[in-house]
Amino acid sequence: MSKMANSFSEFWPIYLRAHSVPLCRALHYCASICGLFAVAMVAFTGNLWWIAFGLVGSYAFAWAGHFKVENNVPLTFKHPLWSLIADYRMFFLWAGGRLGQHLAAAGVSAKG
Repeated sequence: MSKMANSFSEFWPIYLRAHSVPLCRALHYCASICGLFAVAMVAFTGNLWWIAFGLVGSYAFAWAGHFKVENNVPLTFKHPLWSLIADYRMFFLWAGGRLGQHLAAAGVSAKG
């Protein structure tokens, strides 16, 4: 990240540019699903081991997207909370078919 973000609204387009390759975003969607599944399983079973599954599964997918696809460093290392929020914001915008306008505003092609 070349410029330090002082707010989430400044961070959001930086986050999207760090996820410019569609395959990287797809791996992040898998990561988000792992996290949501783990939370649901903890709520359903009461077994806290699902948290480990959620963390390992989520980071495995997301970091593969950065280290193997985007060839960049995850923003989690500099802004962990904002990155988590942005991960789920990106996921739900994508699921709702509204991510394209955010990508375009950040200067990212939705098609890669």
